[in-house]
Amino acid sequence: MTEKEVIQKSIEEFSRLQKYMILTDDKDSPAYKEMYERYIDLKTILTASGVNVTELDRVKA
Repeated sequence: MTEKEVIQKSIEEFSRLQKYMILTDDKDSPAYKEMYERYIDLKTILTASGVNVTELDRVKA
């Protein structure tokens, strides 16, 4: 997989994950906490890859 493909897949997952996080009512639930951990992972990967996540970030956590 090329770097471009990895970045594309990460952006798609980041976007999808944020939609689920926004739809979750209970921010203290174990499921939300797991989603938040993956959110941080993806945000770090994208930032390290040179992607400016400011416009992509709808959770703003």
